[in-house]
Amino acid sequence: MRSVSGVLVATLLFVTSATFTLAQVFTPRDESPQDFPDAPGRDQTFYTCTACHGFKLVAAQGQARPQWEDTLDFMTRRHSMPKLEGADRKVVVDYLTAAFPPRTSPRAPQNPFLKK
Repeated sequence: MRSVSGVLVATLLFVTSATFTLAQVFTPRDESPQDFPDAPGRDQTFYTCTACHGFKLVAAQGQARPQWEDTLDFMTRRHSMPKLEGADRKVVVDYLTAAFPPRTSPRAPQNPFLKK
């Protein structure tokens, strides 16, 4: 009887921890299009991307148009994203290019102890 109760307790702990973990999974409700730069195509791009992952992942990138094109191709090939074509693809790539262009490299860190 003792081992049965141990198994039940272990099962209960597992189910509880699994439920807690699942509750922390990303859902589009965690972000909204209004959290990101306003430009034509924002909503369509947001909902296209958040079907699979958070948009903050996208916003953290900074790429030129060819790299955004390559990223969409990669997502289609590697992660089974539905292929974007024609006007839909143009809207998404236009938004990504305008809202998240390549970042300039920051200056080298400055030593606060050196006199200028």
